Amino acid sequence: MGQIKASTLKEQLPSFSIVLETENLANADLNSLSESLTSLFNQDLSPIFANEILMIDSGDVPPKKLEQLLEKYPWIKVCQAPLGTGYYKAKMLGANLATGDIVVYCDSDCIYETNWLRNILIPFTQSDQIQVVAGETTTRGKGPYGTAMALTYIFPQYSRQKTLKRTSQYFLNNVAFRREFLLQYPIPTELPLYRGNCLIHAHTLHSYGYTIWRQPQARATHAPPSGLSHFFWRFLLIGHDYYWQKRLLAKYQHKYHDSLSGFLGKLRVFWVRISKMFTNQPSYIIYFPLAIPIVITSVTLIFVGYVITLFESRYLLKVYNQILGEFEAIPGQ
Repeated sequence: MGQIKASTLKEQLPSFSIVLETENLANADLNSLSESLTSLFNQDLSPIFANEILMIDSGDVPPKKLEQLLEKYPWIKVCQAPLGTGYYKAKMLGANLATGDIVVYCDSDCIYETNWLRNILIPFTQSDQIQVVAGETTTRGKGPYGTAMALTYIFPQYSRQKTLKRTSQYFLNNVAFRREFLLQYPIPTELPLYRGNCLIHAHTLHSYGYTIWRQPQARATHAPPSGLSHFFWRFLLIGHDYYWQKRLLAKYQHKYHDSLSGFLGKLRVFWVRISKMFTNQPSYIIYFPLAIPIVITSVTLIFVGYVITLFESRYLLKVYNQILGEFEAIPGQ
């Protein structure tokens, strides 16, 4: 899109602010932040048209690296948050600091397609009743490990659909809200979850009669867990979050699904992922046999995390936060 056409589109769009955080980098690859910012810089609707691009830094980026990034991307406004500020608190802090009518959320470890920003904003011009627009995020990666993560990590494969659809959830790395609506119905920040507050938030919005719209043309890829420690803890905590999500969502259901229907539901999701994965990226077929041991390990860790949390509901998250706190206390980290 040319600069003139982008400027014309900007005049048609509501004002917007972009918010990302650094908390995701606490145990991830720091290079992901540079890649994420580059993908924002390359948007066909330039981020300079935003009221502001807020980076909520909770001390997870070394000062020298942060200084280098600001020299390269001077349009970023860094807002310092207290050390250890959690992911969802950082996101809501961004909403409170933003001045745009729309708050667009991205993550420091995601890469966004060049038309992502334009596509996630346009639906808000179609109706004042549209309050939430969710993009689609999938897991990136190559080889046996990337294939395994495409099957077992949080994010599904792209739907390949073209038009807005109603959806039951969103990912906070790829979603936009009308700011006043979000401040009226904030994302809960004090839940006993590592991730997954947005799922609870989505169910709350649905219970109030609001619709979340999925924009399949606003696409992003999310980094898989990096390193053995990140892999180990991330999948254990997925099990932890499954337990708590099931418990917290009980009030939106007449009763829990029985274990058989829950298992069959997970199995259906797995087969859907396989079919879409091979359709979207046929090269995964080559690596599938080698990915099976990693898939089994991932699923085992999720199960172990669920069982541990079943008996000691806050143990895993407590231990993880203690380890993370000790790591952050090391000078130079």
